[in-house]
Amino acid sequence: MSRTARTATMAACVAASLALAGCAGESGGAAGAGSSTLNIATMTLPQSLDPAVATGSALPYFQAVYDTLIKREPDGTFSPMLATEWTYDKTRTHLALTLRKDVKFADGTAFDGAAVKANLDRFQKGGGASAKWLNDLEAVDVTDATHVTLKLKQPNPAMEFYLSDAPGLMANPKQFANGDSLKTTPDGTGPYRLDKTRTTVGTKWSYSRNADYWGKELPYKNINFSFFDNETAITNGLKTGQINAALLQSADQQVAIESDPEVKTEKQEFDFQGLLLFDRDGKLTPALRDARVRQALNYAIDRDTMLDRIRQNRGQTTSQVFGPETQAYDKKLDTYYAHDPAKAKSLLKQAGYAKGFTLKLPRITAIVNDALAASLQSDFKAIGVKLVWDTLDGASAIQKVFKDRLYSGMVMNMGQSASDWAAADELVTPGAFNMFGTTDKVTQKLLPALTAGSEDEAESAARELNQHLVEDAWFVPFYRMSYLHVSDGTVKISPQSGMAVPSIYNYAPAK
Repeated sequence: MSRTARTATMAACVAASLALAGCAGESGGAAGAGSSTLNIATMTLPQSLDPAVATGSALPYFQAVYDTLIKREPDGTFSPMLATEWTYDKTRTHLALTLRKDVKFADGTAFDGAAVKANLDRFQKGGGASAKWLNDLEAVDVTDATHVTLKLKQPNPAMEFYLSDAPGLMANPKQFANGDSLKTTPDGTGPYRLDKTRTTVGTKWSYSRNADYWGKELPYKNINFSFFDNETAITNGLKTGQINAALLQSADQQVAIESDPEVKTEKQEFDFQGLLLFDRDGKLTPALRDARVRQALNYAIDRDTMLDRIRQNRGQTTSQVFGPETQAYDKKLDTYYAHDPAKAKSLLKQAGYAKGFTLKLPRITAIVNDALAASLQSDFKAIGVKLVWDTLDGASAIQKVFKDRLYSGMVMNMGQSASDWAAADELVTPGAFNMFGTTDKVTQKLLPALTAGSEDEAESAARELNQHLVEDAWFVPFYRMSYLHVSDGTVKISPQSGMAVPSIYNYAPAK
């Protein structure tokens, strides 16, 4: 799913079944051609509409009511939003923003430089899953109402990306002292307002057009987000006219919907699925300290068979965690680890584990279905590694995996950011998904070059880092997954670079 810490998303994936009342569109029907209402189905359940905790595939809920400082276009380029222009100094540690004038929050309060500082400071200290993205932010200096400067501890080439995502969402600072008011009563400058009369939290969120919006009017008067706890219900909703647009991740449901001649589809590769190894220093599983053991796990798995049987060949096998939109990506690394059990056994023997070892991993069934669980157990067993699954629900996974750090790794679906530094910061720098703080001489040399080097130096460092991560087997990727954006034929959907789900700006009536 979306790029950044995925703890909130994981919890949503396995949320208890909720009543689906209200999943139909306004007046009980979905938006037809020329309708003023857009009904979107989603399996992401936001825990709050406070932007301080915004992250991942829940972002569209927030985009409806909050503008970001910078807008990210579908192709990944950046354009003005609340910031009309921005420039770095020569050291790339000072990012100066010029802000739009005459923009107001829902209660009439003016948006200004002080609001930017208040929001960025709050997001940085708020403890949300994406708060780490602002670790390099040292201070926000407010020159006047329309000019602020972000002072960074070190160059961070992903800062524009971050300001077009969750950290860039701007809420009314007047609400910050009002307890949890933003959780259910968002106050932003965005193109819509939350309509509480038609909203049932936990099931359906309804937004109506903001008549005072400063920017270009979006094509739909109303947008509804309806939460579904399974994709079969989403597929049925498309066929019966309950909803207009959705994202399907399951291969089975993609096949089912493609047979409907009324449905329009658009493919996108975004998430990769794989085993993220956290314990590369061998604190919990000593064998993982040796790169040859981690390489053996990569050689053990039969990626082609997994993709065929689990995803019906909807995707692309890979041995790298960097996606095709990054400069680090190298097509040759997709096939670096062939299925070679004999070589895997030889590497284990060289590392002193000829008799294998036991690897205990957490399992969230919404991510690791029975077929995937059995496939990995079988492939690892063939080289002498005993894989033991510990089944968890979302809440216990958050606690045991990310807080208590009880496991050496976890099978996850991870978004592949278009930003080299955003990907490296999430997966390689200490914290987030490098929770045990693994480092080595190569990463210590290359990470600074990614942030402070020239454009050519940064690109070279990104490619070298990717090569190192693959060769040293920091991770065990399986494949990039092909997702399907689907509509009932009345809506045109543009996939969004850097996100699994489209931005709210990426929907338009089909012509």
